[in-house]
Amino acid sequence: MPQCKIRSYMAKKGDLTPAWYHVDATDQVLGRLAVKIATVLMGKHKPTYTPHVDTGDFVVVTNAQKFKVTGNNKVDQMSYERYSYYPGGKTVVPFKRMLERHPDRIIRESVRRMLPKNALGRHMLKKLKIYASDSHPHAAQQPEPLKF
Repeated sequence: MPQCKIRSYMAKKGDLTPAWYHVDATDQVLGRLAVKIATVLMGKHKPTYTPHVDTGDFVVVTNAQKFKVTGNNKVDQMSYERYSYYPGGKTVVPFKRMLERHPDRIIRESVRRMLPKNALGRHMLKKLKIYASDSHPHAAQQPEPLKF
């Protein structure tokens, strides 16, 4: 019997051109929003997904301060840690203060924790553009609305 070779498609670095997607974070649950964004950034929504190649797309998030958090006490109990790389430079920032000052960092941190923990994951995170307001400077890329 002849041997059959099964051929799988493996994307190469320059094969795919990334698309642009727009997400409105108004009344979206933070965790579920982050899962969808991370999936698109990694490229797992495409049939051409390859684990060792960045096959993902760009994501533009607007209205970053208008997302929701489920649960009664999450707003009071959640916190974010920072470290200044100096001795004793660890600080803990409560969720409420982070939401007031930097709502984009909350979404970025949620998505970052869902991406691969290597250089490829850091490259994927650079394709995430987050804005607290309703407008964004990426109109020339004609981002399509991302459906959930």
